[in-house]
Amino acid sequence: MALKSRYLGWAYISRRRGSECRDAVVHALKVGYRLIDTAAIYQNERDVGQGMRESSVPRGEISVTTKLWNSDQGYDQALRAFDASLKRLGLDYVDLYLIHWPVAGKRLDSWRALENILKSGRARAIGVSNFMVPHLEELLSKSQTVPSVNQVEFSPYLNKKELLAYCNKHAIAVEAYSPLTQGLRLDDEPLVRVARNCKKSPAQVLIRWGLQHGLIEIPKSTNPKRIEENAAVFDFSIPDADMKMLDALDENLHTGWNPDEAP
Repeated sequence: MALKSRYLGWAYISRRRGSECRDAVVHALKVGYRLIDTAAIYQNERDVGQGMRESSVPRGEISVTTKLWNSDQGYDQALRAFDASLKRLGLDYVDLYLIHWPVAGKRLDSWRALENILKSGRARAIGVSNFMVPHLEELLSKSQTVPSVNQVEFSPYLNKKELLAYCNKHAIAVEAYSPLTQGLRLDDEPLVRVARNCKKSPAQVLIRWGLQHGLIEIPKSTNPKRIEENAAVFDFSIPDADMKMLDALDENLHTGWNPDEAP
């Protein structure tokens, strides 16, 4: 699965459901997005699947990701949870299945289940989410299967350089969730200045910054105009000097979970 060539995805990372979710999926696919990200804990897999079916885009052109939640971890539980996710999505397979969080004492058994799912063909690729370097080192020491993806929060304000270097060394694609800092830093003066220089919005600059670092970006929105804006990031580049300035903005800003604390 050539995930590294799909540098822009669209993620519905929220608990919103129903027509808002379905309409957003349809619009995102209409304007060119091809990566849909959901999870059991978001409680919208059924709506994501329905949105895909309402779209005119063929299933084979869409990459679908869903995730194994913490309460379902463990070998047998993970197998059952995957079957339930497939049923809710209304799909025969997903393109990527992730362990959502590195649950101590269970993540290795969960990974064995994901390896089984991969062999069955019901997931085209498997990976992890919120795994830091120690979690990945443990996993790679116990398994011959290297995760295709590590999905983590990543932005100039949470610049996990060591983690990115480790993943690059082991050919693990890094997928950035919350690349827009959930709006917390969109008015930050250095970011606004770069956006002005590039004649783009601060959100577009944040996405472009990730792309230029080789990240797979999955910005979230249900607003049609924002969905389109977030996709319009391939007609410019951030100059090297501005990239260095953005790189220096790291403040370890976690807008959600902090997996550094996970044992």
